[in-house]
Amino acid sequence: MRHLVLYLILCLAFVQAEAQSLRVASYNIRNANPQDAEAGNGWERRYPVIADMVLFHDFDIFGAQEVLHSQLEDMLEALPGYGFIGVGRDDGKTKGEYSPIFFKTSRFRLLESGHFWLGEDTGHPVKGWDAACVRICTYGHFLDRESHKRFWFFSLHTDHKGKIAQEESSKLLLRKIEEICDEDRVILTGDFNVGDTSTAYRILNESGILHDTYDTAPIKLETTGTENWFDPDVRTSRKIDHIFISPDFKVLRYGILTDTYRSETDGKVRARTPSDHFPVMVELVYDKQSQ
Repeated sequence: MRHLVLYLILCLAFVQAEAQSLRVASYNIRNANPQDAEAGNGWERRYPVIADMVLFHDFDIFGAQEVLHSQLEDMLEALPGYGFIGVGRDDGKTKGEYSPIFFKTSRFRLLESGHFWLGEDTGHPVKGWDAACVRICTYGHFLDRESHKRFWFFSLHTDHKGKIAQEESSKLLLRKIEEICDEDRVILTGDFNVGDTSTAYRILNESGILHDTYDTAPIKLETTGTENWFDPDVRTSRKIDHIFISPDFKVLRYGILTDTYRSETDGKVRARTPSDHFPVMVELVYDKQSQ
């Protein structure tokens, strides 16, 4: 009888831990532009598939990049039950690309939110250091209604050209996390435009504050990198989209999701990717549940 009770307690603990796990993702959805539409990769064709992926894979919370205001509205309409935080990088309102955070409003309560620009002046839209574009980071403080635990979540898109900007952005992120989050749990998602051999990546991953979820995941699904250039047949080892976490999370699994869809042009059916990036998804549990 005693063994049966212990068994039931262990089963209940396992079920509770699984129920309170977090499905977190980072997804560069590609800005809507005429050139992509002319090539058959227009936003109107892509976003229903992106929304279906989010719903099917059941993302609890995710950071997105390259999101224009009209795309933000489309995503919210296609994702019932999700809210968002974020602003356009060009004016701190609605102009330019967002790096928003989408989250299930039934599961999370937003406690606080904000944003800062990746540059020497973090309070205004500026090109930082040697960056080619204005870059922004969105953050929020969330209460998980299921576990009653709190965490901070960051979403960003660092510069694609400026090496100094990439490295300084990583240093800035660590300073901001220490300033904003104190010693609370942190999740950082984004398109960093650098792979895991870069200095900018190592600054974050070797900081002792954050580490890449890929490194500690016991289960990995990684058949290619995160860039695909709208080519479903491409295979690369380069990962530039990452999810970093503080040490008080544990990773259960990590995956680069390579879902595709089919479209017909001139009587020919071909496979297409919903974005020129594949999303990264991880499943996390809180520290006490992982012990």
